[in-house]
Amino acid sequence: MMGGVMIGFALLLFPFVVLGFVLLMERVEEPLNHLPNEREIENFLDSANPSELNTFVREGSESALRRFRGRLGRRRGRRKADAATLD
Repeated sequence: MMGGVMIGFALLLFPFVVLGFVLLMERVEEPLNHLPNEREIENFLDSANPSELNTFVREGSESALRRFRGRLGRRRGRRKADAATLD
């Protein structure tokens, strides 16, 4: 009797375990599917500073592009602030 209960419990639990595994794998796969486009890499290589290029060599394109976008974001934020003070 106890063996039948355990089998029933396993049959009820199995779909939720599979669903959890699928959701976990989706989170792992998402960053791997995002590839920077050619224009973004070209722009990065044209205007990256030496620190960002070192990051590109050591850690790969995603980490270096993240730092590069952060630097561009700060620069754009400063330009907007400067433009607002000039008006």
